[in-house]
Amino acid sequence: MARLSSTKMEPSIEALAVNKNEILKLRTVIQFIKPHHMSPEWRTILWFTIDHPVPPNIPNAARYHPTNVNVLPWSYTLSSIPAMLRDASDTALSKTYTIPATTAVPYPSLPITFPNLALYLQAALDGSRQQNDSSPLNKLAKMVQICYPNDFAANGTDEPEKSGVVSGLFKKVIGRGGKKGKKAGRGGNEETYDLVTPFVPDEWC
Repeated sequence: MARLSSTKMEPSIEALAVNKNEILKLRTVIQFIKPHHMSPEWRTILWFTIDHPVPPNIPNAARYHPTNVNVLPWSYTLSSIPAMLRDASDTALSKTYTIPATTAVPYPSLPITFPNLALYLQAALDGSRQQNDSSPLNKLAKMVQICYPNDFAANGTDEPEKSGVVSGLFKKVIGRGGKKGKKAGRGGNEETYDLVTPFVPDEWC
């Protein structure tokens, strides 16, 4: 993804027709899932939708607040929810995190290039790691620590990688974790890859 600088994610023609003269924002849900109970490995799935304003008169409208990381965005009520997502409840085989809108990491605008999408995902993980353990926004960091312990801690430490580089988890998702040039005895997180574009939040807004 980070290498495909000329590739970008765009809204459909239908979405543009419905939302004329509006800046469309991308909502992202991260899901870690096991293929079956006996599997030792987790897989990462990214779900994308266009953000839709929540009607104020619907029941329980407050649960769709932009900072609620445990509920699927309101846009998922407008169509059938994928069976794999269910209701976003965490189980022994599935864990989900709805990326919230924060001052530091707002929703990205569409269209968005793949390198900037990679930066957005990494910024969401970095922001989650900076939260207190008691904060709901820390959930993504905890999920990574549980499901991808080798990528969370390099050389036995719990220090996250620097902002602006893609960590082990998202290297796997976006295809920057190749074995070329890997030295024997080095951990995956020791090999950091600079992105095509520098880390500037305004790039995806």
